[in-house]
Amino acid sequence: MTDARTLIVSHHDVPRLLPMEQCIDVMAGALGALARGEALLPLRQVLRLHGGANALASMPAVVNDAIGAKVITVFPGNAGTPFESHIGVVLYFDHSNGRLLAIIDASSVTAIRTAAVSGLATRLLALPQAGDLAILGTGVQAMTHLEAMLCVQPVESVRVWSRDRTNGERFAREAGERFGVPVEVAADAESAVRGAQVICTATSSRTPVLRGEWLSPGAHINAVGASLANARELDTAAVARSRLFVDRRESAMAEAGDFLIPRDEGELDNEHIVGELGALVLGEISGRRTPEDITLFKSLGLAVEDVAAARFIYDRAVATGQGTWLEIGGLR
Repeated sequence: MTDARTLIVSHHDVPRLLPMEQCIDVMAGALGALARGEALLPLRQVLRLHGGANALASMPAVVNDAIGAKVITVFPGNAGTPFESHIGVVLYFDHSNGRLLAIIDASSVTAIRTAAVSGLATRLLALPQAGDLAILGTGVQAMTHLEAMLCVQPVESVRVWSRDRTNGERFAREAGERFGVPVEVAADAESAVRGAQVICTATSSRTPVLRGEWLSPGAHINAVGASLANARELDTAAVARSRLFVDRRESAMAEAGDFLIPRDEGELDNEHIVGELGALVLGEISGRRTPEDITLFKSLGLAVEDVAAARFIYDRAVATGQGTWLEIGGLR
C-alpha cells in the first residue's frame, strides 16, 4: 500500500534532527544552488493584519527537487509573553506527486538555520583565528548564534549586551550551562563591541545599536535582527566601512534597511553590495581581501534555507525513525 503518512516535527524534535554543525553545510548547499540558478524563490509575501504591526507571511521555494513553504505569523507584541514573536510551520512536499511529506515547527527551524547561515558567512569572511565575540541581543537568535560561532571559530571570549541587564545575566548563565563558555555581560553596546573580532546583532531594534566608530580593523559582522526597509541595527558609518555581502541581492533591495537607509541618504550606492553569500560559497567572488577589511553579512532569511532544512529533517527522521507520523491524506 502507498504510504500516505505525514511527518510532524515538534519544536523539541527539530534540534535533534537539525544539528547546527550539519545545518551550516546544508545552508552552504542551498545558497550555492540558489547562486547556480537551481532554485525558484519569489520575495516573501507579507500580509499586514488590520494595518498594524502584526503580519502573516508566506515564503515558498523550490531547491533542486525539494518543494516547500514557510507560513508564519509575526506578532512583535508577544515579547514578554509565553508566545514567540514568530510562530508557524514549514511545509515540505513530495516533488513527484505533490504529497505533503512533513509539517515542521517553523520557530525552531528559523532559529537554527538563520544562525547556521551566519556561521557560514563567518567561516567564509572572518579572520581564521577570530576568537573575541560580541553579541548584541539576548533572545533565541542570540543563543543559536553563539552555538553557530562556536562551530566555526575558536571562540575564547564572549561579551553580550541587552537593554535589560536581567536578560543579559540570564543569557550568560544559560549559555555557560549549555556550552561551557564564560559570557561577560557588557554595560552597554559599545563596551561589548570594542575590540571584538566577530559581532552578531540579533536585536528587535528598529534604530542603530551598532556604530561604525566602535569597529576594529578586521572585524566581521553578522547583522540579523532587522528585516524591514525602514528598520536597521547598524548606523550608516558601520555599513559604509564594511565590505557588504547579502543572502540575496533582490531581497536586500526590498527589505534590508541596514543597507537601504544609508543608500537613500546618499552615503553609498547599490555597488556597495559586493555580492551574495552563495556566490562566495561557489568561489565566484572574493571575500576578505586584507586582514584589515571589515566584512558585513546582512541576513534577511530565505525560503530556500527553510526548504533545504526541511528536506534534511525529513530524510533524517525517515532514516532514524524519529518524529511523529499521522495519516493526513493525499490518496484517492
